[in-house]
Order: sequence, then structure tokens, then C-alpha cells
Amino acid sequence: MAKKRNSEARDFALTAARVADERHCSNIVVLDLKGISPATDYFVIVTGTSDRQMRTVADEICEAARKQGRQRFGSAGYEQGRWILLDFIDVVIHIFDSEYRDYYDLELLWGDARRLKWEKPPQSRKTKKTPKQ
Repeated sequence: MAKKRNSEARDFALTAARVADERHCSNIVVLDLKGISPATDYFVIVTGTSDRQMRTVADEICEAARKQGRQRFGSAGYEQGRWILLDFIDVVIHIFDSEYRDYYDLELLWGDARRLKWEKPPQSRKTKKTPKQ
């Protein structure tokens, strides 16, 4: 059961990273904290371009969580839009503006954590077929 739950957490962390990417966040990092942090298994850390965009990303990640049957435990920073934190217990999402991201530098703080590859596979390029003459 623990492996399944961990796999679900990993899948959700990767989904959150992809949602942030689709909404044009930058510097997206997924950290595997299993065995390092007693509080959570994964961090997803992203940089937004504006408070409005960051709130939209937070809302869409929460919607993706609901679709996967996940419940948010808590959140912080939504109104200020400088550092929005979404706590799903085993996955914690950090949506920063660039100033706060540089200041808090969570990647350095959790430097022992393994980074997960989250990028979408390149879309296969379809070659346009020309009609036979």
C-alpha cells in the first residue's frame, strides 16, 4: 500500500509541474525528499511571472488534485501572491515570484534531494503527407 501511495504522490508532483509549465511558469523543479524530510515526500518549486498567474496556477493544480482524488491539507500566501504554498501532505507545491524564489533558495536548502525529470516528452512531429499526383 505504501508503494502505491508513494507512486500516486510522485504522479501528482509530476502533474503539478506539468500544469505549471502549461501556464508558462519557469525554473520548474521537482525534488524527491523521501528519506530526507520527515514532513513530505516531494516538493514542486516553480517561478511565476505575476501574482495573477501564480494564483491561476495554484487554482489549476488544486483542480488537478481534485481530479486525482487528492485533498489539499492547507495553503498559504494566496492573497499576497509572492510565495503560494499548497500542502497536500506528501506533496508540497511552492509557487514563487522571482524575488522570493532567489531569497529562499529551497533547492540549496534541500541540496541532497534528487531532482525528478518531469518534462513532457517532445511531441512527435507529424509529417504532412502530400497527395499523390
